[in-house]
Amino acid sequence: MPDSQNDRIYTAALLVIGDEILSGRTQDKNIAQLASWLGVQGIRLREARVVPDDEPAIVAAVNALRVAHDYLFTTGGIGPTHDDITVDAVAAALGLPVEENAEARAILEAYYATRGGLNPARLRMARAPLGASLIPNTYSGAPGIRIENIFMMAGVPAITAGMLAALTGTLEGGLPVLSETIGAWAQESEVADLLRETERAHEGCQIGSYPFFHEGRVGGNFVVRSIDADRLAQCVAELTQGLAALGKATVAGGI
Repeated sequence: MPDSQNDRIYTAALLVIGDEILSGRTQDKNIAQLASWLGVQGIRLREARVVPDDEPAIVAAVNALRVAHDYLFTTGGIGPTHDDITVDAVAAALGLPVEENAEARAILEAYYATRGGLNPARLRMARAPLGASLIPNTYSGAPGIRIENIFMMAGVPAITAGMLAALTGTLEGGLPVLSETIGAWAQESEVADLLRETERAHEGCQIGSYPFFHEGRVGGNFVVRSIDADRLAQCVAELTQGLAALGKATVAGGI
């Protein structure tokens, strides 16, 4: 059984910022990547929103999400162009001024020393809310920004991945979420009652159903999640038995 300290569920939200996401020009990949990383840290991604490059919209979302969750991550809008307004919006949401961060400037000066030097556009990436700390970026120099429980990261998935790697092990979380997958050639409607009853019988476990169509057949992968290994194993065993009783052969690990 998890102890009372680790039984607490820590939650996070992601705010994806950018007109290019909403227009369809760019497909977001950071939701999945952040969710996976957070799970290892013992934190649940509970909400994700997408907003345009519009300061009032960003401010409203930041103020809603930062108080609803333990952590808020943002992606996009911290680059060198005029429409990169995430820093200003987050500062406005917190009621803080924006300053040129001396540490960020030094990082950018070193990075661009052999790349044409700093110019006004590149120097924009040294701006941060007053009192912020930095998130290292080994990919492209310009750091991410942390202020209170808000983490501002790049929109480019490869850069975001590097920033998440730098944050690994630094955030307080609970026990990591464990999961096992069972696959079966079954329609959701055939096993819906079984899934519901099995989840209800195993406190602390959640069962997700993910149907698919392949080679003319309908099947489903059923993912069982829990922070407790024993409860997870018991739930998986009962679900496997239940599917077998319905005449549905199962495949451990999914189809």
